[in-house]
Amino acid sequence: MEEMAQAPIPNTAITAVSSTPTKRQKTTDLSDPDHQPLLPGLPDHIAQLILSLVHRPTTLYSVCRSWRRLLYSPSFPPFLSLYALVLPDQSQSQSQSHHSLEIYTLDPISSSDNWQALPPPPDPPLRPVLRHPSFLSRNLPIQSVSVSGNLVLLAATTDNLVPALPRPLVFNPVSRSWGFGPPIGTPRRWCAAGTAHGEVFVASGIGSHYTPDVARSVEKWDLGRNNSVRRRSNGRSWKWEKLEPMRDAKFSREAIDAVGWRGKLCMVNVKGGSAKQGAIYDVGADDWSEMPDGMISGWRGPAAAMDEETLYAVDETKGVLRKYDAGADGWEEILAEERLVGAEQMAAGGGRVCVVRCVEGGGGIVVVVDVVASPARVCGVLDVPVGFQAVAVHVLPRMSRPD
Repeated sequence: MEEMAQAPIPNTAITAVSSTPTKRQKTTDLSDPDHQPLLPGLPDHIAQLILSLVHRPTTLYSVCRSWRRLLYSPSFPPFLSLYALVLPDQSQSQSQSHHSLEIYTLDPISSSDNWQALPPPPDPPLRPVLRHPSFLSRNLPIQSVSVSGNLVLLAATTDNLVPALPRPLVFNPVSRSWGFGPPIGTPRRWCAAGTAHGEVFVASGIGSHYTPDVARSVEKWDLGRNNSVRRRSNGRSWKWEKLEPMRDAKFSREAIDAVGWRGKLCMVNVKGGSAKQGAIYDVGADDWSEMPDGMISGWRGPAAAMDEETLYAVDETKGVLRKYDAGADGWEEILAEERLVGAEQMAAGGGRVCVVRCVEGGGGIVVVVDVVASPARVCGVLDVPVGFQAVAVHVLPRMSRPD
C-alpha cells in the first residue's frame, strides 16, 4: 500500500465546488514558537520548491516534524491515498432503516492500517437506503465518482424510493471542504455514472418512477467551469448539459460504472458473468456505439481504468485480474488471486488496482495489486473500517491536515 504514495500528482482540485472561497495557504506560521525552518539558511518558500522535487513522500515523512507538516499542507503537491464509502455492516444489524453514509481515508504514509473519517458533509446528512423491504434480494446502490482530485457523490435512494441527491455532493481532499455541484436536470438512481477528461456523466436510470425518456437520457457536468466563470455568468454556465440520448433503455436496471477510457465511456448493463449488452459513448463525437465483442466477453466483474488509458477488469467468479488489449479486442490475464473471488468494487490509480470484496461473517477487505510490477503482484490487503461494509472505493489525493 505504501508504494501508492510514490506517485505524486498535481493539485487539480476544483475550487468551484467548495462552499467557501479558498484562500492562498501560507507555507509556515512564523508566529509558531515551535516553528523550524524547512532547510536551514533558506526561505521556506524556496525550500518547499526544492522538497517538492523529492518523489518519495516516505523519505520526507521520516526526517523531521516540519517536513511531515509540509507533506500535508494544502500548498504542497499531494500524494495518493485510498478512500472508502461505507455503511454499517448489514450482517450485524437487523434494521432495514436508513443509515448515514460515512467516508474514510487510509493514508499510506503515516498509517498502514488506521482509517480516518472525513469531515462530515453539510446538513442535512445523506441517509441513503442500502436495503429495502421491497427489494429483499438486492442492495440499493450508492454511486460516486472521482474526478480532478475530487470525490463526487451522484446518486442514491431514500427510504421513499426516490433519488436522494438532487445535485452532486463534492469533497475536495486538499481543502478538506464539502460543496455542492449544480442541480442535475433529472435527479436519478440506478443509473450509469462515470468521468472522462474532467467531466462527469450520468446516463439512463430512473427518477421517482420509470419513464422511457429518463432511461435513455444523458447529462454532462464540466467541472472545468470554475469560480471565475460562475461569477461572470452568475452561475448560469456551471450546469448540467443534455447530450445525445442512448439508443435504448436497457441500462436502467442496475447501478452501472461508466468507465472512462481513451476519450470514451464504456459500460455494460448487467454485472458479473451473466449475458449482457455493452455500449460505448464517444465523448468528443457525442455519439453511441456497440461495445466490441471481445471487450464485452471479458467484462465479468468490476472494471476501472488507470489514468483513463489502461482498462482493467476482475473476473469475480475466477478471481482473475485482466487488462484489455484494444488491438486484439481481447483481455490479457495479469494475475490470478483467490482473494479477488467475489470482487464487488474496483478503483485504479498510482500504478495500483484496488479491489473490494466482502468476507464471510461481515466486513470486507481491499486487495491492492501492483500492476506496474512485472509480474503483477498483491502488495497489500486491508480490512475495511470495523463494523462497516464498503460500497465504493476511490484513489484520490491525500487529505490535508489542519495546522
